[in-house]
Amino acid sequence: MQRIRLRYTKRGRLRFTSHRDFQRAFERALRRAEVPMAYSAGFSPHPKVSYANAAPTGTGSEAEYLEIQLAEARDPEKLRALLNESLPEGLDVIESVEARTSGLADRLQASVWEIRLDQVAQADAERAAAAFLKADTVEVERRTKNGLRTFDARAAVARLEVLPPRADRPGDAGCAILRLVVRHLTPAVRPDDVLSGLRATADLAPPVPAAVTRLAQGLLDEESGTVTDPLAPDREAVQAAPTTAAELTAAMAPGGSA
Repeated sequence: MQRIRLRYTKRGRLRFTSHRDFQRAFERALRRAEVPMAYSAGFSPHPKVSYANAAPTGTGSEAEYLEIQLAEARDPEKLRALLNESLPEGLDVIESVEARTSGLADRLQASVWEIRLDQVAQADAERAAAAFLKADTVEVERRTKNGLRTFDARAAVARLEVLPPRADRPGDAGCAILRLVVRHLTPAVRPDDVLSGLRATADLAPPVPAAVTRLAQGLLDEESGTVTDPLAPDREAVQAAPTTAAELTAAMAPGGSA
């Protein structure tokens, strides 16, 4: 059995697909690409696919992760290319690595989000961000399947800043861009909860819906507020391991590195 971990995107109109929609599209792509999947046991076998911390419907993402288990070994890069040929544009597998470590889900501790607020002045966004960060708690409400729930959005935010307009994107002059790092807590705090918190603390109410994109997710460095690549340990383990039969034989021989 071989395990492969994939990083994929949700771009353009595909940001509006639900997680269930993506599951169906991905499993169709597995069949079209003739990936030799391992299947669960039981009356109704399913391909062994583990999804991790999917982004909310309506948000874009550059950093979604999943793991598949294969019945036969395949080259991760060739597998990535085959899947991209079978997936719709906007759902793109941008990285594929053989899983050599455990606990991928445990390494997804936080997310980096970018929120574009059209028709919001940068000065107003900066004022709202400062008020939010200054608050000890920011209670927001969200309707869940169990009814209306109140929770603290401030505790989940490790970092919040307003970015300056970018010269390569002229349209940025008419909007404010927020960059935030949000811890993965229970209950989960989503970008729209942070926007509700900005409205509560500073009366920031964008006139049009925000465009939200997840840029990264992984381990959180609390001191710097940065998020590290969750696939890095697997890449390092692959690079450190013998990759050919000849290398494996040499490593196991007397006086070898093994």
